Amino acid sequence: MTSIRNLSVGLPIRNGHLLAEEGYDTVKGTRYLRAIGGGIEFGEAAEVALRREFREELGVELGGVQLLGVVENIFEYEGAPGHQIAHIFGVESPDLDSIALDTQLYVLDEGSSVSWFSIARLKRPLYPEGAAALMHTWTRKSRNSDVRTDSFRDVPLSVPLTGRTNIPKPASQSLAANNDQAIVW
Repeated sequence: MTSIRNLSVGLPIRNGHLLAEEGYDTVKGTRYLRAIGGGIEFGEAAEVALRREFREELGVELGGVQLLGVVENIFEYEGAPGHQIAHIFGVESPDLDSIALDTQLYVLDEGSSVSWFSIARLKRPLYPEGAAALMHTWTRKSRNSDVRTDSFRDVPLSVPLTGRTNIPKPASQSLAANNDQAIVW
C-alpha cells in the first residue's frame, strides 16, 4: 500500500463479548481479530462511513455510536507495508443484540468470518492497533456493558508505541521488538 488509508471501525460489545472479524497473516503466521468497518470515502464523515460499512458488511443498522479515539498505524501485513488512520467507535445495535453469542456471521461483501469473542478470554491481538485499549476505557465507562474492568488483565493490548498518546506504553513492549507504530490522539 503506497497511500494512507482512512478507516472507520466499530466495537460492538454485549454481555462481556466483542463482535469482531477473524483474520490471519500468512507471512507472519499469526491469527488476529479486526474491528468491523472499512474505508472512509472522499467527502464522507467517519460516522456516516461506519454506519454504511455495518450495513454493507453485516446488513445491520447501528443505534448509538461514540467516537472512542483516532489512531494512526504504520505496520506490515502479508509482507507489505501499510499506513492507516482509523476512527474507532463504540457502537450499539438492536440488530446485533438479537444475534446469539454463539452465532458465526460472515461479512456480506467478502465472506470473512465474524463472531462474538469473550473479552475475558481474548488471546489474539485486536486491530487496528490501539482498539483494545480504547475498548477497555469505553467498557469501564459504559453503563450497558457487563464487562468487568479486570477482565482486560490478560488481553494482548495493541497499544501505541510512539508519538502523542493518552494511553501509557506497557513496559513489556518496545519499538525495537516490534516495528509497528500507533499514535492515539
